[in-house]
Amino acid sequence: MQLWQYVGRRLMLMPILIIGITLLAFIVSHLVPADPLGMVLSERAMNNPEIVAAYRARWGYDLPLYQQYLVYVKNLAHGDLGESIATQRSVREDLAQFFPATLELTLAAMMFTIFIGIPLGVIAGIYRDSWPDHLARVLALIGVSVPVFWLGLLLLNIFYFHLDWLPGPGRLDADIPPPPTVTGLYTIDSLLAGQWATFKNALAHLFLPALVLGAYTMGAVSRMTRSSLLDVLGQDYMRTAKAKGLSQWAVILRHALRNALIPTVTIVGLAFGDLMSGAVLTETIFSWPGMGRYAVTAASYLDLQAIMGVTIVIATTYILVNLAADITYGLLDPRIRIGG
Repeated sequence: MQLWQYVGRRLMLMPILIIGITLLAFIVSHLVPADPLGMVLSERAMNNPEIVAAYRARWGYDLPLYQQYLVYVKNLAHGDLGESIATQRSVREDLAQFFPATLELTLAAMMFTIFIGIPLGVIAGIYRDSWPDHLARVLALIGVSVPVFWLGLLLLNIFYFHLDWLPGPGRLDADIPPPPTVTGLYTIDSLLAGQWATFKNALAHLFLPALVLGAYTMGAVSRMTRSSLLDVLGQDYMRTAKAKGLSQWAVILRHALRNALIPTVTIVGLAFGDLMSGAVLTETIFSWPGMGRYAVTAASYLDLQAIMGVTIVIATTYILVNLAADITYGLLDPRIRIGG
């Protein structure tokens, strides 16, 4: 199957997948034995039937559940994600505000994952059972074992409170205004605006939370890369390449690493979605105004429209990243038949 045909077919299936995910999220969110209006109305207002009826009509809670869902899907088809009970704003506006912060944090965490995790795995595979291998495996084990909240608080205590090498929580210092909004990513927007001091400050604020968020996936990617590389190095064609007189690094870079990275691509693809949906603790510890904190607030208020909006964004991210991973398979190894 041609690559463009495969991509087109996957993109055509996206709306169906998203509708199915919204249905599951809608059902689960309505299984919670609580009234969302009780989170925003006072006890006195809740005892007034007229006020309660008016609010139910405003938010559409006076309709049967199936009608509520059909109305939501109809609005979703027109790009309307509803209105948040907690913020009294459009969910689309809220996500447009909070999503870029989470995306920037996730991209930075993925850079740690790829540019530290993969080299660690390669070093561990090449120098098997030697001290570099043991060191890389210990670092990977620490990454997958240490709780996020403990690692975040530890690094803040060391590098911010005691050593004062890095700034504290938040995306920027209090006395530095945000750059003009283009992408919503402070590092990118400050570069586009030529604000180098803002870029440096945003990058410094990004370092610790990105390291904490990417620690687990960095360890997982390192272990997978090591395992895959050792498996590839034991294949017959690798011994043939060595017998032809190629240097060790030429064999690894030209032949082994390309094939060894195929399973790693799967981990990286899934990790991106996991990082975006699992940034709640990291964003809370570092006061990062992202989608994770927005989701926690929405859940605490039983803000169903906001919860559905966050679910759709994360689901769409998973689908697109997995599509990108499948395409990468074909680029790394042409023998893999896309969509076959």
